[in-house]
Amino acid sequence: MATITKRGNSYRATISLYQKGVYKRETKTFKEKKDAELWTLEMELEKGRGKNIAERSTLFTSFYSNWVETVKKNDVREATYINYMRTITVVNDLFHGISLKNLDDIVVQKKIDHYAEDHSKKTTKELVLKIRGSLKYAYARGLITNDFGHLVKAKGKELPKRNVALTITEFKKLRQYCLSHQEEEFNVLVLLALETGARRGELLGITKDDIFEYGIYIRRSISPTNNDTQLKTKHSKRDISINRDVYEALQNLAKEKEDYVFDWNGFRQAGELQKLLKKLDLSKTTFHGLRDTHASFLFSKEISIDYISRRLGHNSILTTQNYYLELMPEKKHQQDADALNLLNELS
Repeated sequence: MATITKRGNSYRATISLYQKGVYKRETKTFKEKKDAELWTLEMELEKGRGKNIAERSTLFTSFYSNWVETVKKNDVREATYINYMRTITVVNDLFHGISLKNLDDIVVQKKIDHYAEDHSKKTTKELVLKIRGSLKYAYARGLITNDFGHLVKAKGKELPKRNVALTITEFKKLRQYCLSHQEEEFNVLVLLALETGARRGELLGITKDDIFEYGIYIRRSISPTNNDTQLKTKHSKRDISINRDVYEALQNLAKEKEDYVFDWNGFRQAGELQKLLKKLDLSKTTFHGLRDTHASFLFSKEISIDYISRRLGHNSILTTQNYYLELMPEKKHQQDADALNLLNELS
């Protein structure tokens, strides 16, 4: 039974709830009586649909933590679950004291905008996607009245891209140096990254048995944060062909190893790469930047996007298009010239 009581210049709406043999009351105050009437009507309809209104007083922080630790734990791989666990602290800070019943897109958007003030857009977007997932689950359980997560947008700082693709000239210079100095294990790792476009974790996961003539099997990925060796997706499992000179460099290194070809070296490869690039006076980039370099180079030589997608281990060609349609500078300049020449022929 719902009641509406006038209290000064406002109206307090009350509905009765029954949960686990105990009657409870849910109240909410409105400035206008019509809004109070609308709310009580919506709540009674929700009760009639069997929605779990009584639990809507649960704090969002408690709900989110429980969702991560129960639902997502069995739904994602270990590395992804650890990433979800890290967001619990963030959500606790942002949504402290706010219950599910008081959430809407405006409340969540304000909290996200506050978070975005000192975080990158990429980091903010990753948080928004996780919160959206939790809200969708809450809606399915009847803990919120509508699924408004899709209305929340990610803002944030646009930081300079770290995964910069090297130019063809730089690519050639780095490759030749690594081939000429393959007595250093790290140079062979960089060489293989340029040759295959494989992710750093995938390269660190290569064993002696994963080398074939002429190529490598990608069967696992090594993470610096956990012991999970699963690949990113099912499409990441692949065989990648390599040139003979790279194959021989890899084989020479593997002769000295018992299992894994590359020393994980405390996962300090990022710092070592920066030293090498600086030494050769090359653009600053990351191991993922070497992956971008490989893909961009193949694009510049008009290799089919289907082949590139499979070589990179992407889920679909669309993924490849979204990430790697930025061609190397030399190719762009050539295409600009070709386009202008074609237009000039119309004169």
